[in-house]
Amino acid sequence: MDKRFKIAHKEALIGVILVIINFGLWYGFGYGLGSTDVNDYTYVFGLPAWFFYSCILGSIIMIVLVIVTVKYIFQDIPFEANEEEHK
Repeated sequence: MDKRFKIAHKEALIGVILVIINFGLWYGFGYGLGSTDVNDYTYVFGLPAWFFYSCILGSIIMIVLVIVTVKYIFQDIPFEANEEEHK
């Protein structure tokens, strides 16, 4: 198999893992903290804690994870099969 496809498959798997992490954070905070009675909610910056942690903080965590993943794990690969011949 071409080296480019191995790299692409690895990076696609990393992308799926990031999506699962994102969903886990969102679902865990959203339904974990939000399943209590409305009168018992706690608030962070005027927002219900479940919303703040699942939507605001979860998004910030995912943005940082994606930046770190792209910067340190993903690789630049040529799209053309004979890239070495063009140099």
